Amino acid sequence: MKFIRILLKVLLGLVVFILLFLAVSLAPVDETPYQQMPYYTQTKARLAQLPAPPAAKAPLRAGWAKANITPPYSTPTGGYGARRGKHWHVVADSIFARAIVLDNGGTKVAVVGLDLLITPPTVVEALKKRLPELGLRWENVYMGAIHSHNSVGGWAPGIVGQLIAGGYDEKIVTRVTDGILTAIRDAQGNMAPVEVGFGQTDASDHIYNRIGFSGPTQPLDGMIRLLKLRKVTGESALLCTFAGHATLYEDSMWNYLSRDYPGSLVDRLEKKSADFAVFMAGAVGSTGPQARGKTDFQEIRNYAGDLALRIERTVPQIQTKPDSALAMLTLPLGLREPHPRVIGNWRVRPWLFYAVYGDYPSDLKALRIGKTVLLGTPCDYSGEFVADFKPLATQKGVNLMVTSFDGGYIGYVTPDRYYNRTTYETRDMNWFGPYNGAYFEEMIMGLLKKI
Repeated sequence: MKFIRILLKVLLGLVVFILLFLAVSLAPVDETPYQQMPYYTQTKARLAQLPAPPAAKAPLRAGWAKANITPPYSTPTGGYGARRGKHWHVVADSIFARAIVLDNGGTKVAVVGLDLLITPPTVVEALKKRLPELGLRWENVYMGAIHSHNSVGGWAPGIVGQLIAGGYDEKIVTRVTDGILTAIRDAQGNMAPVEVGFGQTDASDHIYNRIGFSGPTQPLDGMIRLLKLRKVTGESALLCTFAGHATLYEDSMWNYLSRDYPGSLVDRLEKKSADFAVFMAGAVGSTGPQARGKTDFQEIRNYAGDLALRIERTVPQIQTKPDSALAMLTLPLGLREPHPRVIGNWRVRPWLFYAVYGDYPSDLKALRIGKTVLLGTPCDYSGEFVADFKPLATQKGVNLMVTSFDGGYIGYVTPDRYYNRTTYETRDMNWFGPYNGAYFEEMIMGLLKKI
């Protein structure tokens, strides 16, 4: 009997501990409309206070360069799923930081593309300290990533960082940061006057909506978009965006370090379409790739090859013209309290989220180059939103390129009508609660109007 009494006391104590832990760790989802929240008021005020871009003082000049950031030793694989931080051991293709620097005498901007899963928030914090070495600030940098799930990991501390990118290694953060700075520095060293042009081609048949199984969805953005820069020497650079998730390697292929299909695509573009190419993931939230091939390697070759064929038909039609327009806006983004849902409509409290993930600042970015505007988001941003921006872009007479992973990472942002669907994108990866879709749209529209 004494043993039973002790056992009951232990069980009771355990139950009380669990109940107390749940009481301090969980809270109901806050469904207050975002327009009534302090973070909205603060971000809207910041948007209104963004200064008008300086006028051009000279014709547009640009330079470009890349730096190899492949580590000389094995690292965790930066990806989700069954990878779980396992180390790659085979370099299928090298990893780069690529930069295009532009200047019109009034504004100088660096456009940086990373061959990583996302732009690591730890790298962003390091860049904020070191960019002044090159005469730049974070507010003058437009970042993007290819979103390969088979690239270098080790750049994110915390439990969630461990799941996404494996064990944290500060040397990786330093290596990526150094590579970005090297690419920018080298790009600044070969700047020359450029003409600018834009083109696009449809590849909607190469993507599908991953949340489509849960109910009706709207069309995704399936356009390949191309910004072409051409020097007077004839040398050219191509910035390419597309919304297919770079997940052609299966989870079981974690042993390979690779840029997935964007790497194969860029390599081909640099052989046939331009002297230099940069790929950035477009609005990839909930967008899966439609692949063909018996092996992952065949899928990558076929997928990149077909995209390249469409681009190769489009590039000769792009007319480049002199244009001195260059403007950059960076909007620090306030957010609702963290809202990862765990049980029904209950979410973890902020202290627990920040303890396992970290608290990183996030921005929305807008960059105008000639008659093209790039809009950068700190998330997997849904391609369903892109159609909503087109009427305003047409009214303003600009072309539009929407990208994901511009800095701090806040999970997925999908249309609010899907918030209660039990899918990976809308539940597991919606980290900041309801109404983010409408909130992001309003702020991005504001940036588009200002730029």
